[in-house]
Amino acid sequence: MTDAPATRRLELALHKPWFALYWGVRPTLVIDGRGQPTQWGVGTWQLRADEHAVIGAYLFNRLWRFGAAEFALEPGRPASLVYRAPALPFGRGRIRPAE
Repeated sequence: MTDAPATRRLELALHKPWFALYWGVRPTLVIDGRGQPTQWGVGTWQLRADEHAVIGAYLFNRLWRFGAAEFALEPGRPASLVYRAPALPFGRGRIRPAE
């Protein structure tokens, strides 16, 4: 029997501007190429502790994708990030380490 690989937690805060010009759009989180729907607010995900991970997020409004952003998370870095969506239904979002 093999031991399970060591893991760490990613905490990601997903923020939408209060004056955004789109309604009913929820973010999609992408971890190493695998997408999963999420909700606005703070969530946690499990990652392998010994590997770097590419964290991405985007929005989809039934016609096009917008607000895309990516962040490469190295194994030794604190895993707490913030995604900020754009105010308009085009343009890029931002992912940065939480302060």
